[in-house]
This record gives sequence, C-alpha cells and structure tokens, in this order.
Amino acid sequence: MKLGANREWFDDERHPMNIFKTCTFKWWQAGVFKLGMLALGIAIGTYWSDVFGAYLLILIIVAAVSLAYTTYVWWKQ
Repeated sequence: MKLGANREWFDDERHPMNIFKTCTFKWWQAGVFKLGMLALGIAIGTYWSDVFGAYLLILIIVAAVSLAYTTYVWWKQ
C-alpha cells in the first residue's frame, strides 16, 4: 500500500473537516465535558502554579467576563 493511499477518510472533498460545526449535546454529555475541562484546568494550575501565579488577577477577570457573557446569552435565549 502506498503512503497516503487511504487518506479519503480525513481529506476528502465530499467530507471536509469542519471543527466549527454545530452540534447538540445532552445535559450529561455537557457535564462530562465540563468535568474534563475542570480537571484539566486544575491539573495545569497545580503543575504550573509558579507560571500562572503572577497572572492570577488577569485570569480571574477573563473568567468572570466570559462567564458573565455566557450567562447573559443563556438568559436571553
């Protein structure tokens, strides 16, 4: 088999890769995703606490603004 002969599954004009497609999750699937992101954030924060410690205030502000925006959009729908 030649290298690249079986690439139609990921690089095909009929099925272009779209990482920004719209999808719907059930409540428990969103919960699993959020739990994974929370665990990843805790792991990164624990491992690189010296790196991110200097930017704690900025990170809290970014989190507050993004969460406020998400809450606003959620209430408007």
